[in-house]
Amino acid sequence: MAEQTNNTKGRRRSKPAVIPEMGRLQPQARELEEAVLGALMLEKDAYSKVSEILKPECFYEKAHEKIYAAIVDLAISQQPVDMLTVTEQLKKRGELEEVGGPFYISELTGKVASSAHIEYHARIIAQKYLARELITFTSEIQGKAFDETIDIEDLMQEAEGKLFELSQRNLKKDVVQINSVIQEAIEMLEKAANQKEGLSGLRTGFHDLDKITSGWQNSDLIIIAARPAMGKTAFVLSMAKNMAVNFNIPVALFSLEMSNVQLVNRLIVNVCEIPGDKIKSGQLENYEW
Repeated sequence: MAEQTNNTKGRRRSKPAVIPEMGRLQPQARELEEAVLGALMLEKDAYSKVSEILKPECFYEKAHEKIYAAIVDLAISQQPVDMLTVTEQLKKRGELEEVGGPFYISELTGKVASSAHIEYHARIIAQKYLARELITFTSEIQGKAFDETIDIEDLMQEAEGKLFELSQRNLKKDVVQINSVIQEAIEMLEKAANQKEGLSGLRTGFHDLDKITSGWQNSDLIIIAARPAMGKTAFVLSMAKNMAVNFNIPVALFSLEMSNVQLVNRLIVNVCEIPGDKIKSGQLENYEW
């Protein structure tokens, strides 16, 4: 896009990016970017409130991106963050004049009174950035969808992967006070102590396995690995059946390998102890029905 020169101390400011096919401005919040940068240079603890929310590329204005990058440099090296140190850091990076010089840095600190709402403002900036990323992503996928040389299954996987990556960036990561976590740990300990088998997690119905694991624990990722045709699916189905039928625990099962009817047939084989070939052929004795 073409650029125009702002009269304020020669700082170059890019024109708002327009999405031609829709005739809309890209999502942005320039005033909030200015407010956040100003607040970061006013209060020493302000950076800790936004460090997990913002990264330099979240800023739409290129000058703001460079100023925030300088602030990050200072914070990482445990240097104070204020108007003078940020100006000096930008000078070291050779970017001071590109962002508008010392005058613009001082302007930013004059546009905000405190950092009271900095976290709220930072989240809006991050959301605007995510919206721009989604626009870019969908435009790329749309272009590739018109390309007949690209396998549509590969494109679907690429789209799913990229969308998952974008969603992960926007996960809120909170700091948790240890008091409540200690209480939760004690409650789990008491629950296990009250269980005759000493289990604190979900029982699988396989007693030796439950003794080793104390039951499947919340938030655990359990990977069951073996060569093909070694009984992994049968094992998982047996656990699911035990939890749902024997212990009355709701279970959801997702399979990329078998249809829902095939899975249910495997369950029927498991529960009713009828050979699988009979289930397939339907040639059951009266007592088996």
